[in-house]
Parts: sequence; C-alpha cells; structure tokens
Amino acid sequence: MTDTYDLTVIIPTFNEEENIAAIIGAVNEVFLRSGIHGEVLVVDDSSKDRTIPIVQEVAGRSDNVRLIVRKEDHGLSQSVVEGFRAARSGIFQVIDADFSHPPELIPRFYEAIRGGVDIAIGSRYMKGGDIEQWPLKRRVISLGATAFGRILFPEVTDPVSGFFAVRREVVSGAPLAPRGYKILMEVLGKGRWRSFVEIPFVFKDREEGESKLHLETMIDYLRQCADITRFSITRRAGPVWDEWKKIARFGLVGLSGIFVNMGLLYALTEFAGLYYLISAAIAIELSIVNNFIWNDIWTFGAADNLRFERKIQRFGSFQVVSMGGLVINMGVLYLLADVFGVYYLVANLVGILIAFAWNYAINRHYTWRKGT
Repeated sequence: MTDTYDLTVIIPTFNEEENIAAIIGAVNEVFLRSGIHGEVLVVDDSSKDRTIPIVQEVAGRSDNVRLIVRKEDHGLSQSVVEGFRAARSGIFQVIDADFSHPPELIPRFYEAIRGGVDIAIGSRYMKGGDIEQWPLKRRVISLGATAFGRILFPEVTDPVSGFFAVRREVVSGAPLAPRGYKILMEVLGKGRWRSFVEIPFVFKDREEGESKLHLETMIDYLRQCADITRFSITRRAGPVWDEWKKIARFGLVGLSGIFVNMGLLYALTEFAGLYYLISAAIAIELSIVNNFIWNDIWTFGAADNLRFERKIQRFGSFQVVSMGGLVINMGVLYLLADVFGVYYLVANLVGILIAFAWNYAINRHYTWRKGT
C-alpha cells in the first residue's frame, strides 16, 4: 500500500456524539501545529446516536478525515484492527474519542516511531503518568488488569493502555484476533516487534458520555490473555514465550536449590557432626548462592561484564527476596494449617507456590530488571 500520509490517527467509536467532532478538531490542530501530514480514521461500531452523521459532515469539509462503519463483530479492539488494515500511512496512532488520552502528545509518539522504535506506549503507571477522577472500583480493576498483563510483558508498565502508536510492519500480517478493549495486549503478544518506548501521560476520565466498562469486558480480557499465552507456546516465539521460559528456568533452579539444601543439611549433620540447626542455616545460605548463580547465568542471562559491585548489589537483592519468600512460605503454612485446619502438607505446598510467585515477580522486576 502506498503511504499517502505520515501518520494515521485511528479513533474507534460507539455512541460518541458528544465528543467526536471535538476530538477530530483537536487532532487536526495537532497536525497543523506539528507539521505532521496526517489523516484521521474514525472506525465506528454502528452507533445509534448521531456519531455517524457528525463524522460524515466533518469528513465532507476535511479531505484527511475518513469514516468506516462496521456492521458486525463489534468491539473496540476489532475496530482498531480494521483501522490498521485501512490506514494510508506507515505509522498508526490509537486514541480514544473521549479525551481520556491527550491529543497534544501525538507528536511525541510519532517522533518515537520515526526514531526507530516499533511501538510507543502511553503509560499511566510510570513516573510522570497518573489517572484523574477515577472511582476506587475502576482503579482497582485497572491495577489488577495491569498486574495480570505484566505477567506476560513484565518490562511494560502499562500493557493494557489504549493510547499507543505502532509502525505498520508490526501488525501487518499478524494473526490479530482481539476481543474487548485491550488491543495493545494483542499487538504485544502477536505482533512482530523488537523495541518499545513508554511515554507518561495523565489519563482523564470521560468528559462526556458513558463509560463502557462491564463484566463481559473483564471476561474478554482473561480470554485474551489465555489466547496470547496459547499462541506464544504454540509458536514458541515472541516475548510471552521468552517470559514463560524464564519462569520455567527459575523453577528448575529453585528445584536444584532444594537438592543442594537437603544434601548439605545431611552431609554437615551426619558427616561433619554439626548441630542440625547450624547445618540448616549453612545449607539454606549455600542453596541461595547456588540459585543466584544459576539464575544470573541461565535464567536471566545477566552474567555479563557488569562491575563487581553491581553483582554484589544484585546478590544482596536476591538474598533479601529469598528471605522474604521463606517468611511467606512459613506464614502461609502456619495460617492454613493451624488457623484453618488444612492438612499440613497441602498447606506447605500452597506456601511454596505463593513464595515462588513472590520470588519470581520481585526478582524479575527489581533484581534482574533492565539496567541492573
């Protein structure tokens, strides 16, 4: 496809008569100020209000405004994918119609993509980002969805953001099959990309109209996460597959640590004649050292040329996290067995699983985060 424009701003809509004319005007004003030769592509899900005639009227006065009306398979994410296919540029920007995403930031996304990254993501959760005028219930739901998404994409602070830009090559030919509202998750999970950048922004609640967040939206999101995981495991490629490999390796390293612990405890007690509690303390520490070395070399591939002091810092962090995991394991064991009467072996298994999740998540995001 010949690129007629520098940038396509895709605006998915459904019953947005209060906002649509204003958001189109705001985007075109950004184009004018920044010198971007851009188009506005409104993809509508057969709105029942005056959204469609309003866009038609605006398009009649503006050569760079187009409207697509979808008759079936409605959904925000599906509309965005339709926009990807119809866009007449090499860079796509997705933005909501209700001014929850600030149009004035569009040039920053555009320049980031032109600078070489594959995806530019607007983040509410990195430094400089925020959410305004959201009730507690929506904040909790959003934080939960974000935390769940970060299991798949731990380097991205806001993988469920609806405010992002992407180059055509990332999504062209990708088997995108999204449901619900989290189109970025689909792009991250199935698109062909290597680099991304996040741009902080302040999310503002709807200025006009009604929020469309419902229970089925959350169910669609969980199904989408499962589908992305299935896709990655089947293809054995992509960032999600890489993350699952890290989790598996982390688990195998932890298993090796158990053998080190048990073997040393037995050897130091039976052959060296040490008091078993002293043997246990030594065995625990050496198993932590074992786990750190293998995770550093194998799980996270961080056995590089970092200064010795940085490696010591990393080991110190791992040590603290491991002790925290031990406390969690023992706490869960006591709570379930002594307070709730759960069979102690079952209680211990639950404690181990929770401690494993703690150890992996904290070490992944802090001990072996990028830059350390």
